[in-house]
Amino acid sequence: MTQTVNFTGALDRELLKRAKVIAAKSDTSINALFNAELRHLVETFEAAEASGNQNFKSLLDFSLGRADGKTTLLALGIESQEDLFLLMAQAHLPMPRLAESATLAMVAGLHALAP
Repeated sequence: MTQTVNFTGALDRELLKRAKVIAAKSDTSINALFNAELRHLVETFEAAEASGNQNFKSLLDFSLGRADGKTTLLALGIESQEDLFLLMAQAHLPMPRLAESATLAMVAGLHALAP
């Protein structure tokens, strides 16, 4: 039997709200969703590490915003962002998000283009 432990973590309020909807629609709990996703991440990482494959680590670094797209493309030996995005989907990892400041700067730049 697997022993469970409680822990405290912080989530974005909007993410938690969306997770509750998914859990309700799936007739499950947020805890079950979280455990399934974390288990997948850990098992995939461990399997890649055991086989000496560093590709998953490179993809995880990209997903967490610790590596940019260009660095990740070089590390994986691929040339197109399309291939990178396909690998992210196959690895079941979320796409990285720009920092809020970068997003706001882009929005301001777009507004500056408007007449």
